[in-house]
Amino acid sequence: QVQLVESGGGLVQAGGSLRLSCASSGSIFRINAMGWYRQAPGKQREWVAGIISGGTTKHADSVKGRFTISRDNANNTAYLQMNSLKPEDTAVYYCAADRSRIYYPSDYWGQGTQVTVSS
Repeated sequence: QVQLVESGGGLVQAGGSLRLSCASSGSIFRINAMGWYRQAPGKQREWVAGIISGGTTKHADSVKGRFTISRDNANNTAYLQMNSLKPEDTAVYYCAADRSRIYYPSDYWGQGTQVTVSS
């Protein structure tokens, strides 16, 4: 099994920055992709960004140019650097991992971390 634990969420003013972290443990040799999703109140969960083994990344249009996903293989941790935050970025952010090399991982999930952006 794979365990994922997110951290780094919080309250920030519009225009500010946050960096989310996702620490993985367990059978990490199974992981070939990691990603971030978010779910705002009353809305469906949406994909934000993904990174596959080798380092290739993909971002949703809504965050492109503002958010950057990365991965530190030595520390088994994925990151989401979020800049120029907007109130509409407010959501619970979830980390996910997958055994397949895909930008939309879904095999394993973290518990989520709250991000609130005030106007």
